[in-house]
Amino acid sequence: MPDTSITIRTRDGDCPAHFLTPADEGRWPAVVFFGDAGGMRPAMVAMARRLADAGYAVLLPDPFYRFGPYEPLVPVEVFAGDVAAILGPLMATSGNPRAAEDTPAFLAWLDAHEQVDAARLGAVGFCMGSGMALTAAGTVPSRFAAVASFHGGHLATDDEASPHLLADRLQAEVYIAAADQDASYPPAMAERLENALAEAGVDCTSETYVGAAHGWMVLDFPVYDPVAAEHGWRAMLALFERRLRG
Repeated sequence: MPDTSITIRTRDGDCPAHFLTPADEGRWPAVVFFGDAGGMRPAMVAMARRLADAGYAVLLPDPFYRFGPYEPLVPVEVFAGDVAAILGPLMATSGNPRAAEDTPAFLAWLDAHEQVDAARLGAVGFCMGSGMALTAAGTVPSRFAAVASFHGGHLATDDEASPHLLADRLQAEVYIAAADQDASYPPAMAERLENALAEAGVDCTSETYVGAAHGWMVLDFPVYDPVAAEHGWRAMLALFERRLRG
């Protein structure tokens, strides 16, 4: 099961990443995987591996490469400590505008790889990565056919980098999966995002996971919900099957 550690040269430096493909030889539709605020760690690689095993070439970039080297974080320990003090310096080096800057470099790397069918691209994001995935698809709209967002926060705010402001640029089909226990994505914000997508004519499905908390999809989060996560995986894979293989 190929999993290659690579480095992608971006405008701001060298971005470490994992590139994962199915075990069989072939050319595969590609998905850019935007991870959460826990950064690069085994849980993110394992989730990317599951997606690769479903038949996709998966690019998993380190969202905090601008920060410099850091030890893999353990979410249980992070949440038991001073979350802002631990994650704040890392998150200050990432975010939606940086995702917009990096996306062309990620796509150029995928375009040059012989195992990638670069005509068929998707993106998926978790937590912080959700806004980054939507931003990537809005930055280079002609390249992305599908975007999945799981328990994303701050997706429709007054910030000039809010992803909902890119709704009229999106050409991808979008799946928004929200937790009903998530202060970072309250109902009013969900309505704002959904209205922006609807007004732009985006093909979008929004789903609220009842009883789920922010981070329910992520394997090493304390709130990981295996039943809800399986539902999320089925929805994601159905989207990618429909738009990246159809």
